[in-house]
Amino acid sequence: MSGPHSPSSQPRPARSDRLRSLAAAAARWTAEASYVRKWIVLGVVIGVIAGLGAVVFYEALKAATHLFLTTLAGYTVPTPFGEGNVAPGTGPARPWALPLIAAGGALLGAILVFRVAPEAEGHGTDAAIAAVHHNPRGVRFRTVLVKIVASALTIGSGGSGGREGPTGQISAGFGSLLARVLELSPEDARVAVSTGIGAGIGAIFGAPLGGAVLAAEIIYRDDLDPAALLPSFIASGVGYAVFGAVEGYGALFGAHGSTDFTAPANLPWFALIGILGGLVGLLYARGFYGLHDLFGRWGAPRWLKPALGGALVGAIGIVMPEVLGTGYGWIQHGLGPGLATMPLWIVVALPFARILATGLSIGSGGSGGIFGPGMVIGAFIGAAVWRLAEPVFPGIGADPAPFVIVGMMCCFGSVARAPLAVLLMVAEMSGSIAAIEPGMIAVGLAWLIVRRTEVTMYRSQLPDRDHAPGRRLLGDVPLLEGEPVESAMGEPRLLLGDHLSVGEARLALAGAGLDAAPVVDRDRRFEGTINAAALLAGDADEDVRPLVDAGAASVPLDSTIDVAVDALASGDSTFVTVLDDDRRVLGTVAIADLAGAYRRELRARADAGAAPAPA
Repeated sequence: MSGPHSPSSQPRPARSDRLRSLAAAAARWTAEASYVRKWIVLGVVIGVIAGLGAVVFYEALKAATHLFLTTLAGYTVPTPFGEGNVAPGTGPARPWALPLIAAGGALLGAILVFRVAPEAEGHGTDAAIAAVHHNPRGVRFRTVLVKIVASALTIGSGGSGGREGPTGQISAGFGSLLARVLELSPEDARVAVSTGIGAGIGAIFGAPLGGAVLAAEIIYRDDLDPAALLPSFIASGVGYAVFGAVEGYGALFGAHGSTDFTAPANLPWFALIGILGGLVGLLYARGFYGLHDLFGRWGAPRWLKPALGGALVGAIGIVMPEVLGTGYGWIQHGLGPGLATMPLWIVVALPFARILATGLSIGSGGSGGIFGPGMVIGAFIGAAVWRLAEPVFPGIGADPAPFVIVGMMCCFGSVARAPLAVLLMVAEMSGSIAAIEPGMIAVGLAWLIVRRTEVTMYRSQLPDRDHAPGRRLLGDVPLLEGEPVESAMGEPRLLLGDHLSVGEARLALAGAGLDAAPVVDRDRRFEGTINAAALLAGDADEDVRPLVDAGAASVPLDSTIDVAVDALASGDSTFVTVLDDDRRVLGTVAIADLAGAYRRELRARADAGAAPAPA
């Protein structure tokens, strides 16, 4: 084993040592705390950050919308009940400026993303889901900051996008930070990140119950994670309490209907909405990713593509301003008598125009969510059914709200593969418990249509828990389940000091014939890992610390091989580092070490006369 390469003679600042000691103490408390105590504390902390992050993004988006659309375009953007209930006006005073404004905002956001944090591209929720499954400790803090600004620029300038992607990624990023600082196990790290997703989305939509269920449901196509459910109840409730304390409480779209369902004769119409919602949901997913892949094949610079998409959305907005921004104000308009005054062609065409606009805005590489546009699409499916049916069948009632609400529930709930969560969220956002009964029928039909395919709005979703990377890898080495990690641990071939230059680290890695190695401080405490690809991208004379992956997988010595396998499968590294209670490196576990431990266990069982379990 090699010690840290060229030990540092520079003492570390006392402040850094104090922070390190506090983090170590917090990590020890988390490791020793009971399940209930641990997740009450972590849930509250994640919830507070989720609520504050939602406030920051909400205010940033409001400011960007006022600057770009209200001031520059002269457009009074309609807003929902919970955000002022501004009614639609006569349209932009300067419609010719919309393509320039939307292109400019998207261009500024794209330049920021691709220069600082390329992983902030797109709708955000998919990246957070990918982090849950593959690298829950690896979400960079800069990604969160870039996502806030870039999404505010893209949506505020007229891009068709929602607020859930940025807010979910903000709190998911904080969950990832907690996982790193507190040395959470891979399972707890995944729960922390998925809890952050649900808490952020539940907070900004004023739907804490739906947000909590979303945290457990959204990471799989046909399954849910019960481990994330109860922590998410705490985090989502706290997040909404914090957000509401600043921005106000109440349903986003106001209260619609009573608590009792009283129109069973309309159930066939809601069933029709469910069928249409499933079909249009499939069109939304395929259309969005079709445009996403089309832009991906285009050889133009990546930062230029969102600008072109924004210009095209602005051009559509000249004729149909309903496609601009989040569109929540138009949902509010459709929930009341204003729907009867909207041109019928707008009501019928808006779902398809939103699909196109969202693909151009976010599928081109712009930053924003796809949940919000999905609600607009679904709302106007229900609105179109009501508008077309009511003159012929007046018995369906003069109130379009139930049709609009059920449309919101079924369209995105089915194609997001989160039917229960979206059903609950829309009921909370519309203050309509009565809509749950017809919503169940519509959502069930829409989900059955979508489930026959593998289509989903979130490509990072796994089919179910059996496809989780750690579980699949452990299935290849079943004899090791429950064995202490020490039985598979090997000596680290190289430890790199955190004081090295990039050039020195390159030479050390090359000399050892390795692609990556742990990085430690002067006391052999683990700082993260670094790989050859990162070193090649750096300047030889620069300090190595900025290139260290602080979210790299590590496990404590008293853990089992199950945990090490889970950590190995959830990250990008070819090994996982084993640490003592003071975060000092004791060894590493790589795939070859697992194979060696498996062979030893087989031999031991054979010598003892025990039949080995099937692989």
